[in-house]
Amino acid sequence: MEENITKAIAAAITKLLRPIVMFLLRNGVPYQTFADIAKRVYVDLATEKFDIPGRKQSKSRVAILTGLSRREVLRVKRLPAQDDLGALDRINRAARVIAGWVRDRRFSDESGQPTDLPFDGGNVCFMKLVKSYSGDAPARAVLDELMRVGIVERTPDGRIHLLERSYIPKAGEIDKIAILGSDTADLVSTIDHNICHPDTPFFQRKVNYDNLPSEALPELKKLAGERSQALLEHLDRWMSERDRDANPRGPGTGRKRAMVGIYYFQEDYKGENEK
Repeated sequence: MEENITKAIAAAITKLLRPIVMFLLRNGVPYQTFADIAKRVYVDLATEKFDIPGRKQSKSRVAILTGLSRREVLRVKRLPAQDDLGALDRINRAARVIAGWVRDRRFSDESGQPTDLPFDGGNVCFMKLVKSYSGDAPARAVLDELMRVGIVERTPDGRIHLLERSYIPKAGEIDKIAILGSDTADLVSTIDHNICHPDTPFFQRKVNYDNLPSEALPELKKLAGERSQALLEHLDRWMSERDRDANPRGPGTGRKRAMVGIYYFQEDYKGENEK
């Protein structure tokens, strides 16, 4: 690998790791735990993605690819697998229900806003919403989940009122940590794709200014939220019409996952030589 490329990768990874290590230190995760996780990912990817066609991947080849000893490869393979405690399944299930509530006219009032729903009874109720957009998931369990993370609330007359138009848990630390992993992974994978496939890039843009007055940020944050939410709801309707879980009779072949994400960020400006 060219020296300049190596330096560029080191600089990029250093910048990427700073917020990750800050998160780990804040949550009391020591370096050795992080190192074992990193080794496990190295070993898993070397095994799954860098094998020789027609041949079973050997521990020796994994050791060569990763720079670990054969003994360390074996030790890492024996470490318990990490999972997300079901968080991503809960997030996806909740997101589908909320998206259906927002876009499906059956569950909207005359102005097009999500209406307050009774739990059951008739064709316009929370149970019907869940059945339409979360399959066989028990409606009571979905409601408990949405209430747990602060997405819905009960009105005085017992109806269910939607507080947020998207799944952004106000509570539920495990769910927020799962989002950290999944959303960051998708962004890094997009950038990696664009490096490896410059002729067929995925869309990835941002706007960035470093001398904005503090007084402008509340308006910017509000504007970004409103415009971004409108775009995401438009894309959600388009994708839902073509997704074969939401529309089983939809045409087409294969099974692809696609995601469009938008985020807002702000901080005090630090010069190039400041940490």
